[in-house]
Amino acid sequence: MADKKKNIFARIGSAFKGVIAELRKVIWPSKAKLKSICAVVFVVIIFFAIYLFAVSKGGEWILGKVGFYDNIKPTESTEISDTSADDTAASDATDASESSEASEATTTTEATTTT
Repeated sequence: MADKKKNIFARIGSAFKGVIAELRKVIWPSKAKLKSICAVVFVVIIFFAIYLFAVSKGGEWILGKVGFYDNIKPTESTEISDTSADDTAASDATDASESSEASEATTTTEATTTT
């Protein structure tokens, strides 16, 4: 317990001093070396951009040849499901009107039994 923690700001300051000391030990590249490294990076980026573009267009061409992008004609089951959705909506509306009539009848029955 004899070791007392330093103030938070003192600990942050010592951490920054350590970072600065390590940065002084770094051997930085010269301008010529930095330019050559950047040129290599740009060439590799351009190469892979062209490569990925070619792969994308090649895949698109192959999928087009096998008929992947052809339009599919709707079948009868698709049309039936569309009409069944309309029937379901109509039956839901009918159920809603029947339930409102039932609640009105219940209210009327309750009113007559209390009087």
